[in-house]
Amino acid sequence: MADSLPTSMLQLRSRVEADGILTLTVDEVDLPVPGPNEVLVRVEAAPINPSDLGLLLAGADPATLTASEGATRGPIPAGAVDGLRTRLGMPMTVGNEGAGTVVAAGDSPEAQALIGRVVGAAGGSMYAEYRNVPLSLCIPMPEGTTAVQAASPFVNPMTVLCMIETMRAEGHTALVHTAAASNLGQMLVKACAADGIALVNIVRRSEHVAVLRALGAEHVVDSSLDSYAADLTAAIGATGATLGFDATGGGRLASDILAAMERSLAASETTFNRYGSSTHKQVYIYGGLDRGVTTINRSFGMAWGVGGWLLTPRLVQFGWEAVGRLRERVANEITTTFASSYSDEVSLRGALDLQAIGRYAQQATGTKYLIRPHL
Repeated sequence: MADSLPTSMLQLRSRVEADGILTLTVDEVDLPVPGPNEVLVRVEAAPINPSDLGLLLAGADPATLTASEGATRGPIPAGAVDGLRTRLGMPMTVGNEGAGTVVAAGDSPEAQALIGRVVGAAGGSMYAEYRNVPLSLCIPMPEGTTAVQAASPFVNPMTVLCMIETMRAEGHTALVHTAAASNLGQMLVKACAADGIALVNIVRRSEHVAVLRALGAEHVVDSSLDSYAADLTAAIGATGATLGFDATGGGRLASDILAAMERSLAASETTFNRYGSSTHKQVYIYGGLDRGVTTINRSFGMAWGVGGWLLTPRLVQFGWEAVGRLRERVANEITTTFASSYSDEVSLRGALDLQAIGRYAQQATGTKYLIRPHL
């Protein structure tokens, strides 16, 4: 198979110049050669996740971008260039994860054994026709799994499982999740149901309520309703949730969750405590769907915390044995619990189309794009 491989390939790159101009291109580069414990994956599907957009667009407003001479360009917001100084002038490769067929491998028996297999990969730089990936960042898929089915094996599935691991490690028994109708949110509904974990889902629209109800979600709260605060308090009271994960970041969702937790706990208190409930309430912000100010209205006593939460440090914290267990579960359930859906498929160059950027940069539920490099 390796004898028939090309000597070069196409790769999507993002570059920010010192004058604050973002340039997106698809460039021809040399085909990489796998090292002893690496495999060369013919990338057949790679999703555009919210976590990819920061590197790809560098904060540029899609409405300001223009396309000409095979490149898409636009200005970075004023004041943002200083924060990007370590990448100025450097062509950055993009794409946290993807899937494809192993077409060449290094000399180790473990690498050679994967030739011809479909693998999910989290090697970074996945928006390319081919990608060298270390064995430690590959998930071999069950026979019959397609690359499209396996395209999102790390970011969302591992986040879901690490949320559950975090809950258990920190002594909580139930969860609250925002932006809950997303691909990740739907996976969390299914994983919690399978593991017998109570889950409160917060969404923004009635149609999102219907999506989660169809999956069997019991507690779904619509933040657009006048009864939102009461509904959230009731759902948290029914589940006993004291841990929340907020995908939005900005606004007052984290504060709303903590306040509802406190109201629920206060309802069962029998003695007065001027410092509020002594039960610790925690919300982790793990996304940035809302880039506005995070507003905390302190109405929930003193036993609370708000912090950032990122997948990779958590994986390091849990250790390789736990990571291996989680990866095996992802592979076994990639077409069920961890199945992903996509609204559009584009080629590498299609991902730089102005209309496509305008849609996937919205990060709206139901508008997840999949890059197919060999289209």
